[in-house]
Amino acid sequence: MTWDSILNIFQGFQTFAYSFSHEPIMGFARIGLILLGMLLMYLGKKGILEPLLMIPMGLGMATVNAAIMFFDPINMASGNSVDPTKMGTLFLDSSLTVNDHIMSILQIDWLQPIYSLTFGNGLIACLVFMGIGSLLDVGFVMQRPFLSIIVALFAELGTIFTLPLAQIFGYTAKEAAAISVVGGADGPMVLFTSLQLAPHLFVPIAVVAYLYLGIAYGAFPYLVKLMIPKKLLGIPMAPEKHPHTISSGEKMLFAVVACVILSLVLPVAAPLFFSLFFGVVIRESGIKQFIELLQGPVLYISTMFLGLTLGILCDVNTILSPKVLPLLLLGIFSLTLSGIGGIIGGYVMYFVSGKKINPVLGIAGVSCVPTTAKVAQKIAMKANPNAIIMPQALGINVSGVITTAIIAGIFCSLIK
Repeated sequence: MTWDSILNIFQGFQTFAYSFSHEPIMGFARIGLILLGMLLMYLGKKGILEPLLMIPMGLGMATVNAAIMFFDPINMASGNSVDPTKMGTLFLDSSLTVNDHIMSILQIDWLQPIYSLTFGNGLIACLVFMGIGSLLDVGFVMQRPFLSIIVALFAELGTIFTLPLAQIFGYTAKEAAAISVVGGADGPMVLFTSLQLAPHLFVPIAVVAYLYLGIAYGAFPYLVKLMIPKKLLGIPMAPEKHPHTISSGEKMLFAVVACVILSLVLPVAAPLFFSLFFGVVIRESGIKQFIELLQGPVLYISTMFLGLTLGILCDVNTILSPKVLPLLLLGIFSLTLSGIGGIIGGYVMYFVSGKKINPVLGIAGVSCVPTTAKVAQKIAMKANPNAIIMPQALGINVSGVITTAIIAGIFCSLIK
């Protein structure tokens, strides 16, 4: 048996050999992505990064870059001559735009139905948002609306300033808007906006966004400690002078009114608003069966397939695209600037309140409930075990989700 015969049997090795002989960068990049996928799984297992996303995403990334073979399914299915050098996998093809091709590949690639029927139309983002909404307690926003909204708006700094910067890098207005939403630090929002404005960049934007979200939340504590002196980190929040217990009926009314008004003003983002507030309404309605459905199967199954599919999409051809390198830079810039903006907002409220509000709350304005709220509480409690700021942080966190959805809707309406 010759070496060529062995390579023909084990096509993964054959495509590696072809890559190293024709495009060495592709071969090294595949190895790098396999190792990166394994690292993401390790960091997820250790709890350093979000395990719900990073473990399926890491395994998908490692596997898809190992499982590349010479594969031309469209021409195979249609009876045309096959390109012997075309590479692909049995997972999915995100580049398809012709319906006949999509119907053909649905019968071949096993993850293609998940991608085409849930990612292609934004359904996956809406399902995740329903689950997130069912976990949100909007009472935290309703108790402190001024504090919550002001800090959340400051935390959109990255979203606003990345838009013109991305255009300087050569992206169109639509592409720049889709990239800038990474600064809102809300994964479903990034998915929805990129599919609306720049579907051809959806894969790299989504992959970059979720990779950086995991990394940023590990880095945000260092940003907070860099910008806020130690003596301010442990400021305890004074109890409410006239505490008002907000009933489930009031929360439900808030969700309904907010959903209707936002959908009326920004109908292009209505699926996001509806999904988020539908989850809130179900939570406050007390329908146990629906609550368990959204908080359990809907949220976790959609999150699992989100992470898995993003990992599978992270193949070497996507990562080595010329447009991805600027995305890497713009994504980290946007998230960092949003974190800085949130902390500035925390300082503003610190001075406006007569130095009674802990500026650490600012980092909670970078949404993704409840991760950054937990970051704020952990930092404050480490400096002062009596500093309980979680209720205020959650209010700002929830408000950050809403403000990011509004900005995404404005981008989609104005630029599209």
